[in-house]
Amino acid sequence: MFDLSGATWFKSSRSADVKACVEVAWLDGGHVGVRDSKNQTGPALVFAPGEWDAFTAGVSDGEFVRER
Repeated sequence: MFDLSGATWFKSSRSADVKACVEVAWLDGGHVGVRDSKNQTGPALVFAPGEWDAFTAGVSDGEFVRER
């Protein structure tokens, strides 16, 4: 379990002042925290470095684009 009390959370600069966003925090050991900006005291997901790298590569490659 990670102590997220001192984490510095941020969101995409494209989010402007919208409150319905995903926030990310860089954590010790290369881990990455992810939480819902509307529920900052709620649960957060923590990803290992390789998991985060695989996810962001998938996003860049269009792996998660929904069929319309």
